[in-house]
Amino acid sequence: MTTPTATESSESASTWSPAKVGAVSYLNTLPLIEGLGKLGDVELTLTAPSRLIDLLLGEDVELALASIIDYQRSPEPLELVPAGIIGCDGPTMTVRIFSRRPIDEIETLHADVDSHTSVSLAKIVLHERSGALPQIVDFDVDEHRSERGESVADADWPESVLIIGDKVITDSPPAALYPHQLDLGEAWKDLTGLPFVYATWMCRAGAVEAGRLQTIARVLDRQRRHNATRMDWIIGQRASLRGWPLDTARTYLGELLRYELTDRHRQAVDEFFDRCGALGIIEKRKPTRWASV
Repeated sequence: MTTPTATESSESASTWSPAKVGAVSYLNTLPLIEGLGKLGDVELTLTAPSRLIDLLLGEDVELALASIIDYQRSPEPLELVPAGIIGCDGPTMTVRIFSRRPIDEIETLHADVDSHTSVSLAKIVLHERSGALPQIVDFDVDEHRSERGESVADADWPESVLIIGDKVITDSPPAALYPHQLDLGEAWKDLTGLPFVYATWMCRAGAVEAGRLQTIARVLDRQRRHNATRMDWIIGQRASLRGWPLDTARTYLGELLRYELTDRHRQAVDEFFDRCGALGIIEKRKPTRWASV
């Protein structure tokens, strides 16, 4: 093996730059991303889940923890990177429909603008229950509250609404207003017997094989494994800052969510894509391609 010269090593160091990685700023991402900001080989960008695919396609990030449905909707070919997922195997807690009328009777669903995958999942579940796809209306929970002030009148909330993420715990609508609620992770498990994957790392097709991202994918997986050993510390340090009660956060991160990709999760991704294709939620079902890391 040839040893690099001092000049070659210097040139390599001068051209190397941290990998640009995008993720969601919710509590549920912490088991995957906690500590990444301290690594010199990763530059982390946090944003809403609905924006990550645009950052990836715009080459603002090289790897994104993007909504799984965006793999199918992307105008450019992508690869799923098996370095960690945000999934569940039953109740999710933070992907929830709130409704004044029975769930089976929902015709119009106001849907959190931060979500892509959860909207598609809601369509599948509601179609299974009623035989029809609901009409989807974009709904920004933060804007809704800011426009109407902290005290939002009951009449200002829509009849049925899908809310995702921390807002379900920290900024949810009045419980008394919505006697009918549905956890979509639980509904999917009841429907299919499978777990569900909301998001996974993605990159442009072929990027991992180039070598650089393969190394970063391994870094991400190693950080996930490390964070699994210090979940109590992460919850103790971060949950309260995001408005989460500690006991609720422990149940959520420690019991309900899943972060390791298994064969059953791969099967669930294919089942989800198949159902989206069958219902016309996606125009054409692309083959599922997982990168080798």
